[in-house]
Amino acid sequence: MEFITYEQDGFVGVITINRPKALNALNSQVLDELNAALDEVDLETTRALILTGAGDKSFVAGADIGEMSTLTKAEGEAFGKKGNDVFRRLEVFPIPVIAAVNGFALGGGCEISMSCDIRICSENAVFGQPEVGLGITPGFGGTQRLARLVGAGMAKQMIYTARNIKADEAYRIGLVNAVYPQEELMAAAKKMASGIAAQAPIAVRNCKKAINDGLQVDMDKAIVIEEKLFGDCFETEDQKAGMGNFLEKDKEKKLKVVPFQNK
Repeated sequence: MEFITYEQDGFVGVITINRPKALNALNSQVLDELNAALDEVDLETTRALILTGAGDKSFVAGADIGEMSTLTKAEGEAFGKKGNDVFRRLEVFPIPVIAAVNGFALGGGCEISMSCDIRICSENAVFGQPEVGLGITPGFGGTQRLARLVGAGMAKQMIYTARNIKADEAYRIGLVNAVYPQEELMAAAKKMASGIAAQAPIAVRNCKKAINDGLQVDMDKAIVIEEKLFGDCFETEDQKAGMGNFLEKDKEKKLKVVPFQNK
């Protein structure tokens, strides 16, 4: 692949959008390669993913305006569907995905970060949906995911005004979970991913599905989704080992307690 690199570090996979001369902007080829990279993730050996951009200036600066500038209505809709299909696949990917946002996350860059489960960013990160200034709407899920993450009022303000926000404001409104110095970002992402990978993998996957699916329905239906995924964990090796270890440690702890004796 020309614009996507994939590395494996233990149970953690790292996908890097590597088009730094264009500030990692998304064109059709990048989207196709990203989709292909997800095909290559071995879910037997990978328990968490990190998505980032090459260099220290930009995560993803947006969709490629050069490619979009000549599109017809039908072609524009098809390009939006291509991006949405890949981003939706990322959103429902079986394992957790952490966006390590290093620099600009504008337009499609903000949108792809919102398709990830968790967003952390560098101090120089900048988020925004500037599409209305270009005469278009956000087309890769921005009008939908931003409102769900930060509330309709804040999302409308950001989208209607095309105003970019810096890392500290992104953290304040809940768009990102944490802000780190640039040089510490990837280490923090890998530490978080490793912490996820250390947990029971079936349980983590079921938690992701329960949260994602439950948010799409009312509470009565959501708790049924949770019940089924909760029950699905039982009789697995993960559940047997996890509970067995807990009970063994509890037993050892009780054996170490010295009873009080009257003298």
